[in-house]
Amino acid sequence: MDRTTTSTDVLVVGAGPAGSAAATWAARAGLDVVLADAAVFPRDKTCGDGLTPRAIGELERLGLRDWVRSHTVNQGLRAHGFGQTLHLPWPGGNLPDWGSAVARTELDDHLRTTAIKAGATGLDGARAVDVRMDGDRVAAVRFRGAQARTSTTEDMVEIACQRLVVADGVRSPLGKVLGREWHRDTVYGVAGRSYVTSTRADDPWISSHLELRGEQDEILSGYGWIFPLGKQSGEVNLGAGTLATAKRPADVAVKPLMKLYADRLRAEFGLGEELRAPTSALLPMGGAVSHVAGRNWALIGDAAACVNPLNGEGIDYGLETGRVVAELLADSPGADLGTLWPALLREHYGESFSIARRLAGLVTVPRLLPALGPIGMRSDLLMTLALRWMGNLVTEEDRDRSARVWRWAGRHSLARDSRPPFS
Repeated sequence: MDRTTTSTDVLVVGAGPAGSAAATWAARAGLDVVLADAAVFPRDKTCGDGLTPRAIGELERLGLRDWVRSHTVNQGLRAHGFGQTLHLPWPGGNLPDWGSAVARTELDDHLRTTAIKAGATGLDGARAVDVRMDGDRVAAVRFRGAQARTSTTEDMVEIACQRLVVADGVRSPLGKVLGREWHRDTVYGVAGRSYVTSTRADDPWISSHLELRGEQDEILSGYGWIFPLGKQSGEVNLGAGTLATAKRPADVAVKPLMKLYADRLRAEFGLGEELRAPTSALLPMGGAVSHVAGRNWALIGDAAACVNPLNGEGIDYGLETGRVVAELLADSPGADLGTLWPALLREHYGESFSIARRLAGLVTVPRLLPALGPIGMRSDLLMTLALRWMGNLVTEEDRDRSARVWRWAGRHSLARDSRPPFS
């Protein structure tokens, strides 16, 4: 970034999928954009790396279809559990009928590069630490970091902005400065991932083990996954996640759980001995945050808890919210984001997040999963429906019975929420 650049129309903080998508679409709309991130790219990110058809649809909108397909293509989910293995193709409909997986080190770097090629100005290694307010508006964001230096204030730079988009991840430090609050009374995730060599790195199916067991062979309220990253990589993303609420917190050490999971599947998937780069994270889910916007600023992606409570997927929602907020900024430059953005989030995700986090909360109830899991796994029809609903692979254009049932359940669930998503 040109160090003399101290003001911009749109400042995007966080260059993951959400922030880079927002910066790309805003720059393509002709807006002056600065895209800042605390890291120096390429950088890693704790994630399963899976790209569902919902994410693929957004990447296609960005013009990245061929780039994604050059990595790996999968045709659906292989679900394991309770003595059964089911192959469940992606349902298609108004979404693509294929998925992929790209390590976040590469995916995020490419998305950020896409934003810069679109005209956004990139600022690496600059951590947003504070804001300067002008009444109820954010006038500027203050950054600290090795790349954020000026001749007058060492290691600090202030960038003034007309509009601010906050996409700084699940912890959202800048969101906290602005008043964002995470509510843990609804379900949240505790997940970890690692990379491991595998003889099935080019498997055309992603695998999910719905019968995740702990050290005492007890069934946990979560699942394990193995997402092939392609023959060129020679690796899979292997991880495990559990669900929890404030009333029923997760009592599990994720990294030892991943090792146990890998040990049990080593022979079947031809896994290597070493789990590389194991990391873990807490995941706010289903819009379980309040104060997601103000007069001229908005939280998107993980920062706004736009993570699917049923499968932990967040890349698709990050890409979507980045596009939608950019459209709002371009079409309504004087809009009060404090009013419009929460309403837009609820319109897009309120029903699906409400029913998803209600169902996910049930999974945390002891003995419920052991009782219902075997029943579901005996039915291809039930699991096909579950795949579509768990992945929120339902669009507003879908009119089939499965989509209508999902939307009906969402409406009724939302009407009963004591704290609806994003409130």
